[in-house]
Order: sequence, then structure tokens, then C-alpha cells
Amino acid sequence: MKQRWSLAGLVLAGAVWTGIAWVAAACAGEPPVYRQSVRPHWLTGSRTKFWYRVDLADGARQFVLVNAERGTREAAFDHARVAAALGKLLDREIPADKLPVERLAFEADGRGVILHGRQQAWRMDLGDCQPRPWTVDEASLRWRAVDRRERPTRDGGPETRVMFDNRGPDSITVYWVDPSGQRRPYATIKPGAAHDQHTFAGHVWLVTGKGGAALGVFQATEEPARVRVAGTEVEIAAEEEPLPATPAAPPPVAGRRGPESPDGKWRAFIQGENLYLRAKDTDEAFALTDNGSVDDRYDVNKLWWSPDSSKLVAIQTQPAQEHTIYLVESSPRDQIQPKLHARDYLKPGDRIERPRPRLLDVAARRAIPVDDGLFSNPWSIQDVRWTADGSRFTFVYNQRGHQVLRVVAVDAATGQTRALVDEHSDTFICYSSKSFCHWIGDEELIWMSERDGWNHLWLYDARSGQVKNQITRGPWVVREVVHVDDQRRQIWFHAGGVHPGQDPYYQHFCRVDFTGEAFVTLTEGDGDHRVQWSPDEPYFLDTWSRVDLPPVTELRASDDGRRICLLEEADATAALAARGDRWPERFVAKGRDGTTDIHGIILRPRDFDPANRYPVVEQIYAGPQGFYTPKSFRVDYGQMQRIADLGLIVVQSDGMGTSGRSKAFHDVCWRNLRDAGFPDRIAWIQAAAREHPELDLTRVGIYGGSAGGQNALAALLWHGDFYHVAVADCGCHDNRMDKIWWNEQWMGWPVDEHYAESSNVTHAHLLRGKLMLVVGELDENVDPASTLQVAAALQRADKDFDLIFMAGTGHAAAETPYAARRRAEFLRQHLLGR
Repeated sequence: MKQRWSLAGLVLAGAVWTGIAWVAAACAGEPPVYRQSVRPHWLTGSRTKFWYRVDLADGARQFVLVNAERGTREAAFDHARVAAALGKLLDREIPADKLPVERLAFEADGRGVILHGRQQAWRMDLGDCQPRPWTVDEASLRWRAVDRRERPTRDGGPETRVMFDNRGPDSITVYWVDPSGQRRPYATIKPGAAHDQHTFAGHVWLVTGKGGAALGVFQATEEPARVRVAGTEVEIAAEEEPLPATPAAPPPVAGRRGPESPDGKWRAFIQGENLYLRAKDTDEAFALTDNGSVDDRYDVNKLWWSPDSSKLVAIQTQPAQEHTIYLVESSPRDQIQPKLHARDYLKPGDRIERPRPRLLDVAARRAIPVDDGLFSNPWSIQDVRWTADGSRFTFVYNQRGHQVLRVVAVDAATGQTRALVDEHSDTFICYSSKSFCHWIGDEELIWMSERDGWNHLWLYDARSGQVKNQITRGPWVVREVVHVDDQRRQIWFHAGGVHPGQDPYYQHFCRVDFTGEAFVTLTEGDGDHRVQWSPDEPYFLDTWSRVDLPPVTELRASDDGRRICLLEEADATAALAARGDRWPERFVAKGRDGTTDIHGIILRPRDFDPANRYPVVEQIYAGPQGFYTPKSFRVDYGQMQRIADLGLIVVQSDGMGTSGRSKAFHDVCWRNLRDAGFPDRIAWIQAAAREHPELDLTRVGIYGGSAGGQNALAALLWHGDFYHVAVADCGCHDNRMDKIWWNEQWMGWPVDEHYAESSNVTHAHLLRGKLMLVVGELDENVDPASTLQVAAALQRADKDFDLIFMAGTGHAAAETPYAARRRAEFLRQHLLGR
């Protein structure tokens, strides 16, 4: 249940950026060009040099070469000379800022470079800048298989292209998978032909073959890509190895997972629901277990061998109950009659699978009993790990109800258990986004916890289970651990709130020693930061921005964060003009307690007149798994801006009960999703109206989808004296009807009276104001029956409301063109009277 931005907004954002008339500066000096992010291409064998491409207006571009060691940024070559030479080769005039070149490949000696266009390439010596035709040796290209998992488009960035090349014997069809999960056909490509597809970074493309069989799925990146289809094989050219998400791979884990023993002597298999071993040299087989059954199974893929192959851990699992939901596709495209779709969908309170670790002695051919007292009610058993000497294994136990999280150690000789880490909470442990466990050999481990009221890191003695020291501390939070360097005993991580004078949601990049000493914040700009590593980690690129400040990209040293050179910086005046001469306004006011700052933004119409008074519309999504007010720069706000341009002022904030702040701030949601931070949101809007009298609080609307749909209706049920109009899209209106993991995480287990207390269905009779419900009949994320049940409750209570039921549509139905138009008209009618 994650917030999803409108497709139209995402597409427009990419299109507008590439159309802004920036003034191109010389490569050297302080460049005022816009670049949302710089994608560095490090030269082969170099730790200090990389090139990147800057896209300017009207298809113009520059290629830049950076020497990190010298701190220089300069043109990768003489663009004018290359343009003149290519013009002669191609017999047409080529502007210096519009070279038909997509990317570069520098030769290892640094003297030559290959210029890659969309369908041809040239090689030139950097000394003379005279490109000559070059044939790319396809045998030298590295190809990797594309994904086969079909999924909706979730993001949209700058414009880019994908070349689909059909090398197979049959025609293929290329589809765009839109945000609702629908396939949109774009091209049919005959054998031997190719198709150059315009797209946006982040968009998902599907290739199907004979009979409509799905062959592969590709998600576009900022750089143009080439997808080769050869029969059932779909590959993408990967001429550069992608940098790892973290700077270095974790050390190998002792032992082995899977059916094969580390010494190669044994292979496990299942027979008659029990686990057997077969000797690979003699083919002798014997049973290791005798208690397996259809209702309590073993799985050969869930085996962890000790390093010496003498023992193994198997997971025996009682399966979850079946809970099938049915979706009726009323208007399928390939037939007249409706289709019935069934999906397994566990809901709160359902019986979940019950995994338990079993310790098995290979030599003795028996199980060693293990007392399950420390893990008797598992939500999950994860991260099974043997010590290097095979004396014990450990695992992370997440207890159902999410109030206990343990690292359990089991003695391999006796089966005795003890808790090395025993985390408890009176509310909830946010395992889904605030958990981290890293082992340093077998002697220490780093653990993430909110036990002191903020999300921080702790160092444990992994033998005794005692805390050695708290690593990070203070009224700020560790957002994500990026890298742990066991040798230097340092941790690299993203943090929020480390600069007291800045928005606490801004992400910064930090490093600290295991002792908690030598803490340093490596980024400094007043904004939200994203970083990219260099090979071997000596440098990183820092891109930061705010909603009212276009992106700045800097090259920094990873040892102390010092800035080496500025790479890209936008012309703020031109960016402001592109937004209609009005930034979104950052606004801060006190929440319900009178002391806690609530952060949000105010978005005005493009034709805003300060002499007028405007109705206020809040976009809401109060899902406790995150926070949602934009923090980084956008040129377009999609549906938010389009709704504002109706003659409304749109606001968004993050109230208590959402993540990213203190534990107390987050705990407000506990067994209380109906709260949705409304006391904070209302106080924030009222404070904004006191400072900005153009906000008319006699006309207040609200809209949201998914969890935001639940919130939008809740606004009229419990705060109908403040909110007057609501549009609720695909809401989980009763948390007993929605997916199990999301709802039990915040509402708890067992299911009790708190679920009914937060239910929009139970309280539908409280409705005040004007309501529109929107739902897609094929929503696989939130059971569409949730919306229909609240509709039934409203009908029983004789309440007036509008219902938009979208045929053939999945989740986020209100973001389809039809429903988005109806939503806009509903808000306009009831807030503007027209």
C-alpha cells in the first residue's frame, strides 16, 4: 500500500525539463545548466576519472570529463571540431551542441574514444578530434538477461530511448505497462527489424512473442538502452558494469545454503514429505527426519549446512490457511462474458505459515531437539547463519504482532537456545523499514533499534549477548545503513535530522566508527541528498535539492566530505520561470502538542492572485510506513498542480503517526489508524491560514488513494466540522479487509476492538460533507470489496455519496484519465460552486 503519483504528472515532469530553455554554459567554471542527477561513467581501470552527459534544451547536450584527483571538470573533447568532422561524414550540418552521440567509451590508454550513436559509431583520437566510422563488435558486448517479472510503472524521470531489436524467427510485440498494471501496445516488430522507442526513465516495457507469451520485462534508465530479442531470450546490452548499490560486497557466510553439502558428499531431497540425504559417491540414501507431513513440510531450498557438513538446519513449516478473494472483470477485451479472477490474499487474523528451525546431525542420522520457547509464535524466521567453527547457528525471529524481535543462538551440540538480542516494544517494532543486523565475524554484531526513542545503531558482543556500546545517538534518526567496513570499523549511513536548523526529513550522508566516535556528516547543503559511489569508494557524487531549490550536484571526498568540485547547478531564475514564477512554499507549524514541528508544503494556482481567497484541498497519505511531503525539487506536481490550477490551494504535510521522526511521533498510529495525524494537519492548516489569509477555511477538501483513501473518508467521519469535501480512492476502509502484513504491523495482533474503532465501515453513519468513492474492479492491492462495504454501510445509513466504479482497472483507479477528471470536477463543484 504505497503512494503512487499520477502518470500524467510523471510524464510531464520529464517532458518539461527537457524543454526548458537553459542557457548553455562553457564546460569549465560554474555551470548553470539543469541536471536532475549526474550519472557518472568511470573510465575502465581508473579510480579518478569519469565522464557524464548533460542534456540541455531542444535535444542539445554536452559531454563532460572529470578528473577527481585534480578537481577539474572540462569538455570531454572539442565539440565544435567533432561536429564539423561528423558533418562531413554524414553530409549534413551538425551543431556542436547537438552531436548524434549517446554515450562514450574511452579506450584504456586514454588516447582514443568511441562515440556511440543510436545506430552507428565512430572512433577518434582525442588529439585530433577527427571521428572515423567504427563497427561495434557485438561479440565484445556484455549482455545480461532482462527481468521476467511483469509489474506496473512506478516512476517517471527524464526522457530516454530503448531500441528493441528482433533477432528471432517470429514477430514480437512491445507493451508499456502503465501505473495501473495495464498493458498498452506500442509496436509490433517483424523478424529482423528494430524499433526505436521513446520513453521515460523508470517506465516498464514488456516484450511478448508468439501466442502472446511474455518474453521479458525491461525498466528504462536515464541512459538509452538496447534490448535484443532472440527467440525466447531477451537481453540488454550492458557495456558497462553497473556500480554496486553498496560500496563493497559483504564477506562470505560460513557453510552453505541449499541441498548440496559444502564438502560435496551429500545431496538432500524430499521423499514422502521427509528430508533424506543421498551420498554422492555410493548413492546410499537415508532419512534424516520422520515427522514431515503435508501439513508440516520440509523444503530442500531452506537448508543451511554447517561449514564441516556434519550438521544442517532445516526449516519445517506448517502452511498458512487459504484465503481467496475474487475479482470480477466485467468487460474483458477478448470476450463478451465476464471473467472471474481468484487470488490468495491473507488478511489480519488469518492463520499464517509457521516455520521452525530443525537441527539435524548428519553423522548420527538424527535430529537434535531444540526448545522453541524463544520462537514459538513466528511471523518469520530469517537470516539463518552458522559460525565459522560450526559450534552454533543463529537466526532472526520476528514474533507475530511485531512487538518482539530476537537474534536467537542455538548450540549445535546440545540444541540449547538463548537470545543474543532481545528487542521488545509496548507498541510495535517497525521491522519493515527500521531493522538491520550486521555480523562482524562471529564476535560482534551491529543492531538497529528505537529503544532510546530514536532509530539508532548499537554494537553487541555476539558471544555474550551484551551491548558493548551505542554507536549513534541523539534526537535524529538513522534512515539506512549503506555500508559497513569491518576492517576500518566504520559505518556509512543515511540520516535524517542531523542538522538541527534544517527540515528533519532531509536525508544526509554520514560516517561513524563502531565506538560511536569520529562521527562526521559528509553532506552539508540545506536540502535532501542522494549520493553515488565511485569505484573503490574514494569519492562520491552528492546531488541535493529542495522543493524551492533546483538540484546541485557536487563531487566530494568520501574520507571527510570535502567538496572537490561543483558538477552541475541549475539556473534558479530559469527554473522558477518554468514553474510559472512560483515555488511551492515550505511551511512549518506546531502540531497537536504545541511543541512538535509539522512540515508541509503549500501549492498555489499558476494564476494565483493574493487579493483573492481560495478553497484549500489537502492531498493525504498517512501510511505509517513512511512520510510523503515532497522534499526534493520537481518542476511539475502532476495532479496536485492540476487541482490547484482549478482555482484551489493544495497542501500536503506529514502528521504524527508517520515515520521518519522519533519513536513517539511514529507510535501515534499504533492501533489507531483512524487518527492519521489529523489533529496535527488541522493545526498546521489553521496556522497557514493565519499567516496567509488567502486560504479560505470555510471551504476545505481532501483527497487520497489507498491508505490515503481510508484517510480521506476518515476526515469526513471524524473531522466533518473542518473538512467539507473528500475523494477517497481504493481505500482500505476497514483494516480487517486489507492485506495482512501492512495492517497487523500497525494495528497489532490478535485482531481486537481497535480494528473496529478505526473502521470507516463501522462509522459510516458519522458522514458529513460531500463524498466521492473511487475503486477499480481489478484492484489486487486493496480488496475492492473494502470500498463496496463502506458504500453499503453508507446506504444503510441513508447517506448521499458518489461512487465511481472503474471497469477493468486496478489499484490507483483515480489516477486514470476518466476518474481524475471526475475527481477534479467533484472538487470544483463542491468547493467552487461550478
